Amino acid sequence: MKSMLRVTTALAGVAFAGSAFAADLPRRAAPPPVFTPVPVFTWTGAYFGINAGYAFDASDRNTGNTFAVPFPYAAPGTVASFRNRSQDGFSGGGQIGYNWQITPGSGLVIGVEADAQYLDFGRSRNNAFISGALAPGYYVTDPRGLSSLDFFGTVRGRLGYAFDRTLVYGTGGFAYGSGSADRSFGGYAGNDSFRTGWAAGGGIEYALPTDSFLNFFRSSAVTLKVEGLYVNLDRGTRNQGAFVINAANNFPVVYSGVGRRDDQFAVVRAGLNYKFGTF
Repeated sequence: MKSMLRVTTALAGVAFAGSAFAADLPRRAAPPPVFTPVPVFTWTGAYFGINAGYAFDASDRNTGNTFAVPFPYAAPGTVASFRNRSQDGFSGGGQIGYNWQITPGSGLVIGVEADAQYLDFGRSRNNAFISGALAPGYYVTDPRGLSSLDFFGTVRGRLGYAFDRTLVYGTGGFAYGSGSADRSFGGYAGNDSFRTGWAAGGGIEYALPTDSFLNFFRSSAVTLKVEGLYVNLDRGTRNQGAFVINAANNFPVVYSGVGRRDDQFAVVRAGLNYKFGTF
């Protein structure tokens, strides 16, 4: 009996010592938490979008351009004066382009963009006023500027700096435009109505979250922009001055070099872009 008691006591001591030893052993380390990295936004990628805004005529409105219409095309003392009205109107269209951001997150961004725009400048920008009497079958016109501006477009480079999802940029490049040269409004049939020139401006653009409610095309980002653009459609040296026109064949019979005027205007517009490519 005493032997059994001693054995039981010894076993209990061994068990207690084993438990204490086990408590001193290091615990198995818990697995580290899994962190999902937040993607760094970049402006790199192609995009397309729409825009709308308002355009303001910025052309030179010199009213001092006059010349005496010679006999036999007018009565003696007949004088023609040429004026142009400052106009403004709606502008809207679409754009397509590509950006490349050198450093993701915040950094330099370069790109190229092309756009095509409707422009509502009416049909009475240039007007000819006659003091005296023209001979039957003739009219006087000033083909220096378009009598209307109907559309324009640009192909521009862009250079800016991104502050994460905000991009501030400058832009400039080639511009073109066209309008009416109807003789009733200061043009004539031989006057070219397609103009080329340049454009320059700048703006600010902000990228919305990818899951924005505006992301109808499941693009990598939807961006909103506000932009100002100055457009100069250079008249060049073609058909500058004033003409007396033979109405029977729309052929100029008298020319007077009273100067020329470029077609210039400024546009302030807001735009929406859908970006595709690198997040």
